[in-house]
Formats: sequence, structure tokens, C-alpha cells
Amino acid sequence: MALGGASAWGQASALPGAAVPRVEGTSGRELMSAMVKALGGEAWVGRKTWVVKGRVAKFYKGQAEAGSTGFEEYGRMKPFGVRFVVVSHYGALVAKDHRDVEQVWTADRGWEITYKGARALGAKAVEDFERARAHSLDVVVGEWLGEAGVEVRNVGETMVESERVEVVEVERENGDSVSVRMDARTHLPVSVSWRYRDVEFGDWDTDAVAFADYHSVQGVMTAYSVSTVHNGDTTGERFVTSVVYGLELGDEVFEARGGLGK
Repeated sequence: MALGGASAWGQASALPGAAVPRVEGTSGRELMSAMVKALGGEAWVGRKTWVVKGRVAKFYKGQAEAGSTGFEEYGRMKPFGVRFVVVSHYGALVAKDHRDVEQVWTADRGWEITYKGARALGAKAVEDFERARAHSLDVVVGEWLGEAGVEVRNVGETMVESERVEVVEVERENGDSVSVRMDARTHLPVSVSWRYRDVEFGDWDTDAVAFADYHSVQGVMTAYSVSTVHNGDTTGERFVTSVVYGLELGDEVFEARGGLGK
């Protein structure tokens, strides 16, 4: 993601004690509905598949590592599946794309595929992926908002990089919650964040996904810059170059079998 998106989250999260004025007369559910409408309404809700291409940058302790790598992502809503491909571009005489590593994710499993073959990813990696997906906007809107006992609160407004941001808290009956921040002018999401207790150390961690650089693609407002943040430090950024929705993707796309060619 462009640094502006990560910076937006960083500044917003640095204001836990700041007075946040409530926007009177607008409920949390109304704001969430406005966000869905801004994203494209039925076009956004009805997405079935997606193919995303671009470049991804890695971070260590909040600092970007040198360079970036190409990627392709093939996704399906139901049954859920994602295939993420790391693509390098090199060659002795003529540079060509090389699929170095692939990851395949389903609702409860994850695999990594290299030229040596496929191997199941460890429990920690699967747990982290499942947690992020469970707190994604797709799941919050598609599942959480329809659950019995869920609370949707308009927390108010704050300022992020001189822009007004509306804050909505969505809390499930079991206490699990997300904080959704959206641009007060466009109602497009700026970030979604959630807290959870670290199993090993027992303290609370905060993860966030920040969105910026929106483009309209087939009627869907799509963030071309996406950052992941852990406890205030950026851990990754992706810069999208193309997106296509609605392509037919067979079950074989989301199967982990075979190895990549050297």
C-alpha cells in the first residue's frame, strides 16, 4: 500500500485518549450501510471471484525491506479459497516471469507450494490467516451484522492527516469486535482493526488493514493500496496494478498439488 494508507492508521491509532465527537442522528448501522453503498452496493456484496495482480513489499520491524516482488492472487468467496503466487521477473537474455512460491488457502487449511512440491503450513500461520479473514470487512458485513446480539456503535469522528474519519465499533455477543474507520466525506473504508490476546505471552495485540488509492472496477470501489499493520508497525504493503471480478475459477485453482517448475 502507499505509505499514506499505513500512515493514516498510524496516526489514528496514536490518539486513544483524544476526544472523539459523536455524529448525532447517524447510527452505526447507518454508517456501515453508507460504507457498503460507497463500495458499490450490490456489486461489492455480490462479488464471487477476483483476480488481482501487482507488487508486494515486505517490512521488518516497521521498516521496508529493499525492493518489491510481483504477485498474483486468485480468490473465491464461496466456498472460500485463495491462491497467492509470488512472481519474479528475470532471465539471462530475455526476462520472463517465474512463479517462485505459491500459497493456497481454504477456510481452515493452508499450503505452500514450491518446485519441491506442496507442504501444509503450520498451525500458527493458519491461525493468523483465519483471524485476519474472520475480521475482514467481507466477513463483518456478510456475517457479523446479521448475528443475534451484535452491537454496532457510532463512536464518533476523529482526524487523520487533516481528514475527517468516522469510527464504528462492531461487537459480537462473545465480545469479539472490530473498529471500522471510514472517510467522513466518501464513506469509503480507511482501515479495519481488531485486538486479540497473544496465547504465548498473554498480552493484547492489535492488527489492522489500511486501505487507500481507490479505483472503480466493474462498479466496485477497489483499494489499489493495502497495508497490514501489527501493533503499530507496518508488516506489509501491496500495490495493485490490475483487478478483474467475476472470472470463472475452477476448483483446481484452490487445490494444493504438484510442484512448480524450476
